Amino acid sequence: MHKCVLALLVALMLGLPAVAQQAADTVAPEAAAETPAAFAGLSPDAASAWEAKQSGRPTQARDWMVAAANPLAVEAGARVLRAGGSAADAMVAVQAVLGLVEPQSSGLGGGAFLVWYDAQTGTVTTLDGRETAPLAATPRLFQTADGEPLAFFDAVVGGRSVGTPGTPMLLEEAHRRWGRANWAGLFDDAIRLAEAGFKVSPRLADLVAADADRLRLFPATESYFFPDGGPPTAGETLTNPAYADTLRRLAQDGSRAVYTGAVAEDIVAAVRGAEGNPGVLSTIDLALYRVKERPAVCVEYRAHDVCGMGPPSSGGLTVGQILGLLEQYDLSALGPDNPESWRLVGDAARLAFADRGRYMADSDFVPVPVEGLVDPAYLASRARLLAGDDALPEVAPGTPEWDHARAWADDASIEFPSTSHISIVDADGNALSMTTTIENGFGSRLFVRGFLLNNELTDFSFRSHADGLPIANRVAPGKRPRSSMAPTIVLRDGAPVLVIGSPGGSRIIGYVAQAIIAHLDWDMNLQEAVAMPHLVNRFGTYDLEAGTTASNLAPALARLGYETHLRDLNSGLHAIAVGSILQGGADPRREGIALGD
Repeated sequence: MHKCVLALLVALMLGLPAVAQQAADTVAPEAAAETPAAFAGLSPDAASAWEAKQSGRPTQARDWMVAAANPLAVEAGARVLRAGGSAADAMVAVQAVLGLVEPQSSGLGGGAFLVWYDAQTGTVTTLDGRETAPLAATPRLFQTADGEPLAFFDAVVGGRSVGTPGTPMLLEEAHRRWGRANWAGLFDDAIRLAEAGFKVSPRLADLVAADADRLRLFPATESYFFPDGGPPTAGETLTNPAYADTLRRLAQDGSRAVYTGAVAEDIVAAVRGAEGNPGVLSTIDLALYRVKERPAVCVEYRAHDVCGMGPPSSGGLTVGQILGLLEQYDLSALGPDNPESWRLVGDAARLAFADRGRYMADSDFVPVPVEGLVDPAYLASRARLLAGDDALPEVAPGTPEWDHARAWADDASIEFPSTSHISIVDADGNALSMTTTIENGFGSRLFVRGFLLNNELTDFSFRSHADGLPIANRVAPGKRPRSSMAPTIVLRDGAPVLVIGSPGGSRIIGYVAQAIIAHLDWDMNLQEAVAMPHLVNRFGTYDLEAGTTASNLAPALARLGYETHLRDLNSGLHAIAVGSILQGGADPRREGIALGD
């Protein structure tokens, strides 16, 4: 009998709440109201993919597949793949359109992490396109004159929070390594949509209206997002000729069009001239920026290798730790409807987040015990803490082995969710997982040359020290702030079986780990795995997704000793399962689809 069905029957017999139900249980109200009519000119294939997502079915394909957060962006990537382009080529086209149609989440003014599987060599490569702190930044960048941390939005809105963008150079570097299509042609769809206009999606319309007070603080931002004085409505056509011009420059001159010359000068002028909260970014910071190749972080789980991004992201390490801690426990037998499964998952996450807060930061600036944190012996030792029957009363960082004697204070940085994720598999079997962001929704709210600038520097700790000890994730010139982005490729016998990632701030880690468990342990198809109700624990309180069957677990979790909180958990998981056929899953909480051929 199918394990999910068996678990559901056991749950019913025991009176336990079932959380592994139809995808429709998790569709957020805004997503439930949306239809393909919100996107003008969807192809029949894209409309079919939308219907499959809304019906809780994975998209299937034989040769290639792309999954991302907006159908217009997915169609742009599909056209590249259909013409014989690589996954890297398709990613450039997808990102260029995403920066136009969901500017609140990602774009040329932000950064990204990319995980690549090369089918010819069988290797996994990760590229770090994370933003960097300006050379003029100091450890007190986000503190008052008295040395106290600024309120979050006092730090975010304006130029102070803007780091050197990494996305434009990451696009170019990925294309240089793995692309085969003409670079300039990859921007055609985005340029066409920017000039002719695109239909504003319900999500974008709602978010602009909700953030109106902040968006109106800066004339260029207000002029674009409120063209007629009020926020755009869903279905309204919006044009962005300035973005088309920037893309043409990028297409013609490569990333130097953004990092030098007129565009770079305008970025710096906007940051330094932001009224009330100027920043310190300079043209030198832009000219010095480089994308970095980093070693992948891989952890074994159920005979699979789960590979992701290492520091400055905490995503690969923390997802890996959660899964490594759970390796010795039979989640498959327990099933997704058993509170004991969620006790194990929740406390494994708490242990991993304790290590994250103590040790993880930009390894170019501070020593990070990467190997020690995912060492099987260390994880097995920490996993013994999960052997009890109730929630752990308290959680502290462990003591992984490493070759530096260094004492760090625990970090308490704030990371708000507004990001996007792209998963692609091409016809040659190459796989790409990229999470891309400008951090908070609409970033710094500064709008330059048709795109928004990030507020990524607020991912640093606002405090530089605590209890006399330095914090690893403190601000420093040229340093990259810690991230939770977790683009992931899961391999078995050296070949990819799952390509996955999500937006969601520090909850990204829980979203990705849960979806991997759902797919590998609980045999859910990919659409079921990305749509199942979320239960996320980072620091002790169990967040349960409001309006879903996850809330039914609250009494049982309370009996185990957890405080629970019902809240919206707006993930944006986009995933592809690789086997005899390709299966795609797109999160029903967002507007994306998975499309293949």
